[in-house]
Amino acid sequence: MSSPGPGVPAQQPDPGAGVARDDRAAADDYEYSEYSEPDGRAVTYEGAEPSLGELFGELTHEFGQLVRSEMELARVELKEEAGRAGRAGAMLGAAAAAGYLALALLAFAAAWGLAEVIEPGWAFLVVGLAVGAVAAVLAVTGRNRLREVSPLPDQTVETLKEDARWARAQVT
Repeated sequence: MSSPGPGVPAQQPDPGAGVARDDRAAADDYEYSEYSEPDGRAVTYEGAEPSLGELFGELTHEFGQLVRSEMELARVELKEEAGRAGRAGAMLGAAAAAGYLALALLAFAAAWGLAEVIEPGWAFLVVGLAVGAVAAVLAVTGRNRLREVSPLPDQTVETLKEDARWARAQVT
C-alpha cells in the first residue's frame, strides 16, 4: 500500500491483501518482495512484486481520492468567501439606504430649521453636505470590508502545491 497524499485520510491496510503478517508464512516457503514507501515504511508483499497494473490501479484510486478531497476543500473555502462577500455587500446596501433616508428626512428637517437663520438655499446646501459626508463614511467602510474578501481559495492553492510535490516524489 502506498501512503495517501496530503489532504487524503490514511486508510488501514487490509490484513488479507497480500501483506505478510507473521512468521508462519515464512515457514511455508513463500517468496516475499519488499519496497519502501515515500514516508519510509517498508512494505512486504507475498509472492512477486505488485504488477504494473496493480500499481497503476492503486495510483488512480489515490489520485481520485486526492481530487475529491481538494474539490471539497475548494467548495468549503468558496462558500466561506461568498458569505463574507455577502455581508460586505449588505453593508454597502445599508449605507446606500441610510444615505437615502438621511438625505430625504433629515435634510428637509435640518434645512427647514436652518432656513430660519440663513437663506433657504444655503441652508439646504449645508445640510446636504453634512448628510453626504455620513454616507461617504459608510460607503468607504463597506468598500474596505469588501477588499478583505479573497476570491481565490488560498488554502486549496497551497494544498495543490503540496500535492504536486507529493506526486513528484511518487514518480521518482
